[in-house]
Amino acid sequence: MFASTAALASALAASSCCLPLLPFLAAAGVAGSSALFTAIRTYLLTLSVLLIAFAFFQAHRAKQCNCRPSKVSTAVLWLSAAVVAIMIFFPQVVAEILAGA
Repeated sequence: MFASTAALASALAASSCCLPLLPFLAAAGVAGSSALFTAIRTYLLTLSVLLIAFAFFQAHRAKQCNCRPSKVSTAVLWLSAAVVAIMIFFPQVVAEILAGA
């Protein structure tokens, strides 16, 4: 469950280049953090994919040991995989949706 949650967090961090997550920050702070996240976006998305792959590997391995993962853990894993895929393939659409909300 940690790997899928960490992948979700890194995907959200990768998308913050387009959308400031904390609107109460000063404009200079937001610009600085956006520039930082833009520079490391590729690494964050790569980390997200690797963590999702590791989480699926752990889930598969648990099934081989007759240890069924909980339904909550499985739901978080699939939700994280979906969010990471959406962040990779449609980052601007996600940013526009969140900016309009």
